[in-house]
Amino acid sequence: MGEISLIRKFAALAIGLGAFAAPATAIADDEQLLAEIIVSGHRHARPRLEHAGNIARVDASDIAWIGHQHISEILDRVSGVWIVRGSGQDHQTAIRSPVLGGPGSCGGFLILEDGIPTRPAGFCNTNQLIEVNAEQARAIEVIRGPGNALSGSNALHGVVNVLMPEPGAAAVIRAGLEFGANDYRRVHAILPFTSDAPWLAAVNYAEDGGFREDSGFRQGKLHVKRAWLDDDSRFALAATLTDLRQDMAGFIVGRDAYEDEQLSRTNPYPDAFRDATSARVSGAWTTVIGRMEIDLRPYLRRSSMEFMHHSMPGQPVERNGQSSAGWISSVTLVTDAAQTVFGFDADWSDVFLEQTQAGPASGSPAQRETRPEGKHYDYRVNARTLGAFVQSDVTLGARWSFSGGLRLEYAGYDYDNRMLSGNTRDDGSACGFGGCLYSRPDDRTDTFRNLAPNLALRFELSDRSALFLGAMRGFRAPQTLELYRLQNGQQVADLDPEHVDSVEMGLRTLGSRFVLDLAAFSMHKRDSTFRDADGFNVSGARSRHRGIEADLDLAIARDWRIAANASYARHEYDFDASGRGESFVSGNEIDTAPRWLGGLELTYQPDGPWQAGMRVARVGGYFLDPGNDHRYPGHTLVDLRAALRLNQRLSLRFKLNNALDERYAERADFAGRDYRYLPGRGREVFFELRYWPSALAD
Repeated sequence: MGEISLIRKFAALAIGLGAFAAPATAIADDEQLLAEIIVSGHRHARPRLEHAGNIARVDASDIAWIGHQHISEILDRVSGVWIVRGSGQDHQTAIRSPVLGGPGSCGGFLILEDGIPTRPAGFCNTNQLIEVNAEQARAIEVIRGPGNALSGSNALHGVVNVLMPEPGAAAVIRAGLEFGANDYRRVHAILPFTSDAPWLAAVNYAEDGGFREDSGFRQGKLHVKRAWLDDDSRFALAATLTDLRQDMAGFIVGRDAYEDEQLSRTNPYPDAFRDATSARVSGAWTTVIGRMEIDLRPYLRRSSMEFMHHSMPGQPVERNGQSSAGWISSVTLVTDAAQTVFGFDADWSDVFLEQTQAGPASGSPAQRETRPEGKHYDYRVNARTLGAFVQSDVTLGARWSFSGGLRLEYAGYDYDNRMLSGNTRDDGSACGFGGCLYSRPDDRTDTFRNLAPNLALRFELSDRSALFLGAMRGFRAPQTLELYRLQNGQQVADLDPEHVDSVEMGLRTLGSRFVLDLAAFSMHKRDSTFRDADGFNVSGARSRHRGIEADLDLAIARDWRIAANASYARHEYDFDASGRGESFVSGNEIDTAPRWLGGLELTYQPDGPWQAGMRVARVGGYFLDPGNDHRYPGHTLVDLRAALRLNQRLSLRFKLNNALDERYAERADFAGRDYRYLPGRGREVFFELRYWPSALAD
């Protein structure tokens, strides 16, 4: 009852703020609001008000104002989203979920660039947002919870679609030079400096010395696009390249260790590193034939990564990568009463993984014996994913509309072990203490099939407001890491696909004084993978996720604007089991799952050449272990921003992050009988000089 009361109070507060907002010009005018479009979930633009489900959009103007250096700074402004900042550009994602752990947990989120998955469905990466150029995007759209029939595998807890700028998109064309704390520097530009060219090139290069010892990074990103237009069709060819070289820093240990400023700057793993590259080439061809629109997007992808498992005894080095190709396609039929999209998607990938330990492991005799030096894994997987879908929006009357869809998807993996099978050393000899930790299955083939429906109703309260009610299913096939990177002598991981059944209801209002999105959800996830007491990857875990989210943008006076996002959610285990020294008890809260997340930003933008803003962000407390015996209290951060236009072409920008110099942990957990923390960054100051071509500055 206490939770229900809190949710009711939260909803009442958000609605009350919207109801009493004063007229102002800080928010876009009525026509702009009503014409605001989204593309995620439809593969073509449509008014946001007509979307029967939750969706959040961060536009180019907000991306430019925030000027984020880490993906967490931009996505944490979306309710229900928490991006945990790790060392350098590393991160972990939570969308309507806890921070998911385990080798395949990243499969709970579908990451797209211009609607195309950035990785094969069975080969996700926890840090996969490092492979998109979100810093120079024209928009970022987020769907919380399962996507619809167009989304496919991995769209369980959320979908993030990074929309890159199009040729002629003047709103994002700029250049900048930035300097700041801990030897940070960045240069970025979008060329050419004209708004009528049929091509563009977005380049972004950053270096950071790191606030902890031996934790700096260098990262470069390039996005190039060329478009061809005629009367009824459009073709665009795009390429994205990324390269990251970073030194990594891991957990510090000891209760409340993050409060010690000197300890927070240390790095227990000075030799840890991550090197990652990615390359993607895609085409997008659209044409209109009568009432039918055809959309075909072929693509090629390649990525590679090498990094040290620095927290493991022995610190093995892993190399992995993938080469893949495929397409997504859709045909949209429009009639007076309905709009129907159907299509067929296909993906082929060649995945590899190698893990090698250079010398003996440290630690206890058992750790040294069960983690031998030499090669641990060496395998390849040829994978294929095929999906067919139909999604239809039907007008039922003057105010009612119905949306429904169905997706059928097949995934097949051909696994090829390139070394000895079993849990022996690489020379075939046995390990003591019950055998080697690392286990390699025999060559095998695995196939998975999934069927996912979705239904939604939408009711227009007015031409500015709508209610929606939806039910949908999300799924993901097991990741290759879960199936073939085994431990503790397990010879086969007999895993089932994960499924999430979700219901949600919400209110969307686009008014002249405010923009308000409210959503309440309940999700039940089953067949999740977890490590049992023997260290085996097994299916059968279940969890429940319930909560309410609100995004509010309102003008409180002529020059003042408030942007707020908040969520309250409970994420609980729904099964009983023992796993690796831990017990999972139904009803316990999942570890690393704050109930409260949110932020409030106040912006002042007078008619003069300057503007300023302050943001307060809150991460609520959360449990650190499945038994709910240990807890992190949460933290609150304050950031300040200001911008001064020097002339029509130049502006100077200022950022003060963590203005109160709060001592906090980006992430906390409890493992190995001790508290562990990734310490947060202290107070940091940054300055940036931006250039706008005169033709665009006007």
